[in-house]
Amino acid sequence: MGKLSGITVIDLTQFLPGPMMTVMMADHGARVIKIEPPAGDPARDQGPFEAGHSVWFANCNRGKESRALDLKSEAGKVALAELCREADVFVEGFRPGVMPRLGFDHEAVRALNPGIVYCSITAFGQDGALAQHPAHDMAVQALAGFLAVNDGPDGVPVVPGVASSDMAAGLTALSAVLMALLGRERSGEGAYIDCAMFDSLLPWCAHTAGSAIAGGESPRSASQRSLGGAGFYQVYRTADGRHVALGGREIKFAKVLLAALGREDLLPYAEAPAGEQEPLIAFLRETFSAKTRDEWVEWFADKDVAFAPVLDFREALDQPHVAERGLLVETKGGAHHIAPPIRFAGEQWEPGAVPELPSTLR
Repeated sequence: MGKLSGITVIDLTQFLPGPMMTVMMADHGARVIKIEPPAGDPARDQGPFEAGHSVWFANCNRGKESRALDLKSEAGKVALAELCREADVFVEGFRPGVMPRLGFDHEAVRALNPGIVYCSITAFGQDGALAQHPAHDMAVQALAGFLAVNDGPDGVPVVPGVASSDMAAGLTALSAVLMALLGRERSGEGAYIDCAMFDSLLPWCAHTAGSAIAGGESPRSASQRSLGGAGFYQVYRTADGRHVALGGREIKFAKVLLAALGREDLLPYAEAPAGEQEPLIAFLRETFSAKTRDEWVEWFADKDVAFAPVLDFREALDQPHVAERGLLVETKGGAHHIAPPIRFAGEQWEPGAVPELPSTLR
């Protein structure tokens, strides 16, 4: 029995933000009924594949039930309406205007079930100048200012390694739905949630874009303490072409490292404002280039410094820490799943089955 046992979720989402949100509900006992188009969620066809399923699809849709409904047909509409009458949560991820055309906007679903919590996840929200603008994650990051500081020393933005606006929207939608369910326990009333990827991502810049938030200039990576302007929050190349990271700007870490390297004279630069630490950064670049990444790992082993080797995903997932925490789970069928980040003491978790796509109800 999970924390969400007894909660039924109708999930009309595809790709990443919605499925990531609803799989977290399924992982904790909610009954999630995934409504797919006749061709299925496009993520089903995205490789690589393992144990008969896309790894992406499996990790975002395990533990759900799947129904293939043609929502343009009368039979499909009737079937969805029946499901809505008994559901607690309705989640959709279409562009604004699609659900009214299908006959399942919030007002229509609320008429079927006044207590339902209805959540729409879109790129830019249900209204505003950008509401109809097509976008996946990177375009949202570009328009929100985040891509501009996802740059290298040359100032050129690069493709992000994390779909931050997708994930921010999934987490925001989950939080909002759980709040609404808690509120319904007290009031008996459902709720409507307009969750936008753009809106969800913006608060993530509070620690880096303070000057712009306050009405001033936009921060630049080379002069911002968390974006590349500080010596102790920086990535350095090693002798073997790999990289290491210093990930803590607290002066106590600088004292330990610079003392060990015999360069305590550089300590004032570690205390200087971001953008004024170039002598320190230059010294650390030269220093780290003298040993291989793994030699530095060994060298740092007995030093209390916020240091880390830059690992690829294979190396990261093979770390003892991942096994000790049970973060990568293999099923009896040989499929691998990343464990949910929310886990409760005393509760055991194992991946639910990945839903097959049933025949379409037309």
